[in-house]
Amino acid sequence: MASYGVDTRPATAGEGGALSFLSRGLREDFRLIRARAGELETFLSAPVPEPELFARLRRAYSSSASSARTRLDLSAIGKAFETEVGRTTRARWRWEEEAEEWEPIRMVKARLRELEWRRQGQTTDMLHKVKLSLKSMSFAPEVSEEVPPLDLGELLAYFLKQSGPLFDQLGIKRDVCNKLVESLCSKRKDHLAYNSFPTSEPSEFRNDNAGDELDVRIASVLQSTGHNYEGGFWNDGHKYETADKRHVAIVTTASLPWMTGTAVNPLFRAAYLAKSSKQDVTLVVPWLCKSDQELVYPNSMTFSSPQEQETYMRNWLEERVGFKTDFKISFYPGKFQKERRSIIPAGDTSQFIPSKEADIAILEEPEHLNWYHHGKRWTDKFNHVVGVVHTNYLEYIKREKNGSVQAFFVKHINNMVARAYCHKVLRLSGATQDLPKSMICNVHGVNPKFLEVGERIAAERESGQQSFSKGAYFLGKMVWAKGYRELIDLFAKQKSDLEGFKLDIYGNGEDSHEVQSAAKKLNLNLNFHKGRDHADDSLHRYKVFINPSISDVLCTATAEALAMGKFVVCADHPSNDFFRSFPNCLTYKTSEDFVAKVKEAMARDPQPLTAEQRYDLSWEAATQRFMEHSELDKVLSNSSDCTSTTRCGKSGDSKMKKSASLPSMSDVVDGGLAFAHYCFTGNELLRLSTGAIPGTLSYNKQHSLDLHLLPPQVQNPIYGW
Repeated sequence: MASYGVDTRPATAGEGGALSFLSRGLREDFRLIRARAGELETFLSAPVPEPELFARLRRAYSSSASSARTRLDLSAIGKAFETEVGRTTRARWRWEEEAEEWEPIRMVKARLRELEWRRQGQTTDMLHKVKLSLKSMSFAPEVSEEVPPLDLGELLAYFLKQSGPLFDQLGIKRDVCNKLVESLCSKRKDHLAYNSFPTSEPSEFRNDNAGDELDVRIASVLQSTGHNYEGGFWNDGHKYETADKRHVAIVTTASLPWMTGTAVNPLFRAAYLAKSSKQDVTLVVPWLCKSDQELVYPNSMTFSSPQEQETYMRNWLEERVGFKTDFKISFYPGKFQKERRSIIPAGDTSQFIPSKEADIAILEEPEHLNWYHHGKRWTDKFNHVVGVVHTNYLEYIKREKNGSVQAFFVKHINNMVARAYCHKVLRLSGATQDLPKSMICNVHGVNPKFLEVGERIAAERESGQQSFSKGAYFLGKMVWAKGYRELIDLFAKQKSDLEGFKLDIYGNGEDSHEVQSAAKKLNLNLNFHKGRDHADDSLHRYKVFINPSISDVLCTATAEALAMGKFVVCADHPSNDFFRSFPNCLTYKTSEDFVAKVKEAMARDPQPLTAEQRYDLSWEAATQRFMEHSELDKVLSNSSDCTSTTRCGKSGDSKMKKSASLPSMSDVVDGGLAFAHYCFTGNELLRLSTGAIPGTLSYNKQHSLDLHLLPPQVQNPIYGW
């Protein structure tokens, strides 16, 4: 029979002994286990020093042993130990010393205690996080109950106050709006709650100005709600980040050798701003192609490159200021318009100022620069934009055909560009248009050479020499709008009273032939000469300078004549308000008064200027006035200004800014005007209908060659067929 690998032999005596040995070992093990279990049962049932603790242990053990499927109630055992920890610590230690063989029990207790502490810690952390979450979700600040809510009258008053720009465009006087706001605020003041400011509010907020008080009231309510206004509707928010040294860009509409105010004065301003070395200065001037240069610059002077013209400008300037200038000169493309005798920018002027230098902008003639500006908004690219108004455009336009109609539209366009593109506007005199955000301040000085001439003449007079050997003269560009119409009318009307009095006239211009023909026809004692620089030696010995112009804003020639110690006879006009404080300035109101002032000036000698008067005429004083009234000194020093958009007050070290919590309707209106102007100037047909030069929406090929720019078709590509 096959065995298939199974041993069927009978067991031997040796094999039987091995099996009996194994069985005896198993029986001994079972006996020991039963003995250990009996000892455990005896230990649990025996009386112990801590009956309450072991009673809880037995109940926990019994409940867990009642069913094989029921897990051990660890929490009950843990609670039993935890309850007795504080009260029976010493007894438990003694019991542990007596029962060292029960090490597993001590390990169980330690593990239970660790689990319980971990569970309590997790619960505490979770509750803490829930509390923080609920606290962060609370939108009601603690002080909100102290600030009463706005009523309908306050909301209406604030709406009227913020609608000022709209009223300006509609021609409604600001006084009417202010009276309405004051009336609504006065009704609210009658209520005690109006003056119940929060105790944390600075006392400086409590003022008598209804408009300012309303602003603070609105700001305090918004602040109490936790609202934070981040920016305007039209703002992109990306601006130059201020560095250790600030950058100032002066952008103007003319350049030397064209001897006009917007070419000369910005050049001096750049030199004296850069002299302090506190900021880097860049003068941005127009570059004309050769064909336009021949029409604009005197004696058919032309330049083949911007570098050549820059050298000419620096040499001319340094010869007059007497120090080495340290500022950069950049050029933007421009085109000359014969009809208006002005230079119009071609393309976006702001793009010629690098973004890393776009910090502070000074726009000389902001209305002129932005009539057809189609590009980046100045106030979006720059942190602070100041406009300086040089020209009374409305006065010139009214002299043209249909001038009243044109002046109406130009007035509102000037208002629009001033609001949209400037933070601050400085008007040289009251003869200019009253633009938004503007104030009157003369921020121009005179060439230092004229002050030196005045000092030399004063020294000659002290030594007994004859300083003035000539009579009276007039100097200015020979166009009717520069005072020649008024001059001929005065001499024609008072011809008999001025008999024997001769006036020398120096000037060139488009109307030279007509002016001279009119004077010759009326047989007036006017001697015409070619134009020359006012600093020319041949003009130093004249004693009286006559300027009847009422179209000037602030006549530079008048300031230069006063600096040289001469008499000045000028009209009683807002453009001459700055000169009234000088004793040698004689103003007249009527033609008869004009004759009297001329005779007075010819009969006596002018008074020498004092040191204070000479300083007032200097560019040092003009720069100081400019820094102060344009708030450039605060901007450069990073100090916070307390203007109409920011109210500062001390409550500890805290400052409340309305702009940080209060959206301004003025900002929304300004942004809307800028957007509308951008859309309008982007249409070539609309530009041409308002008098723009064809092709000024972008620069031409010749500009790109002269200034090393990208070709126009690359810079401004036209997509489509």
